[in-house]
Amino acid sequence: MTQHNAAQAPREPREPGLYGGRNSRRITVRDIAAAKRRGEKWPMLTAYDALTASVFDEAGIPVMLVGDSMGNTHLGYDSTVPVTLDEMTMLSAAVVRGTKRALIVGDLPFGSYQEGPAQALRSATRLLKEAGVGAVKLEGGERSADQIRLLVEAGIPVMAHVGLTPQSVLAFGGHPVQGRGEEAAQQLLRDAKAVQDAGAFAVVLELVTAELSAEVTRSLHIPTVGIGAGAECDAQVLVWTDMAGMTDWPGGRMPRFVKQYAQLRGALGDAAKAFAEDVVAGTYPAPEHSFRS
Repeated sequence: MTQHNAAQAPREPREPGLYGGRNSRRITVRDIAAAKRRGEKWPMLTAYDALTASVFDEAGIPVMLVGDSMGNTHLGYDSTVPVTLDEMTMLSAAVVRGTKRALIVGDLPFGSYQEGPAQALRSATRLLKEAGVGAVKLEGGERSADQIRLLVEAGIPVMAHVGLTPQSVLAFGGHPVQGRGEEAAQQLLRDAKAVQDAGAFAVVLELVTAELSAEVTRSLHIPTVGIGAGAECDAQVLVWTDMAGMTDWPGGRMPRFVKQYAQLRGALGDAAKAFAEDVVAGTYPAPEHSFRS
């Protein structure tokens, strides 16, 4: 081919990036796989209601997780363990209704898949049919491979979750960093490869050493989503109330991996106080806020 002809050759259409795009359709797991091939990093946030989800959707966030973290952030539980499938279904449906573009991933809560693949299929089917999510997430590596395999065979996209798995917080005895030591590192690698082999389209790595997360990311052909897992993961996720400065951390001890991009708790509290003071002083409602006959 001559230089002139090469210059005139039509260019391949560039695939739109995941973040900030304005597609007229939902993001799918095929888009996620394409981003991995391009080496594109992308953000994920949790969401639990239609209004907040619509804000994130308008901001271009391509993937939202309706996480069982709702137990801590919205339902007043001490952990994610008490969250029920009913609660997950209701809030997932709200997030789906509030969005147009983002891929919505619904968590399978504790007790909804541990009995085995058949139970996992029933639970995941409910989230797809009743809530309309585009994928589900479940915790566990090798121990959850059979569940993942059956869901994928049934046509349900699955995001896996290894490392620190919050539903197992009682067994962990807290929130220790995962992957320290050769034996622990090898087990985490086996877990990550097991969920990939079972058909998961992505895997969350939570509280994993940065070095091990980088090794896992290099070794997998599916994207890794980090939370407290270093900068080499393909994507990063945060609980939105942590990211926006809404969470009231016990003793003020915020996890090391959290970065606050706003201080909404203080701003909302200030707004509530200003409203209350206007009511007490009789300055609200003012004439411009009142109707006349």
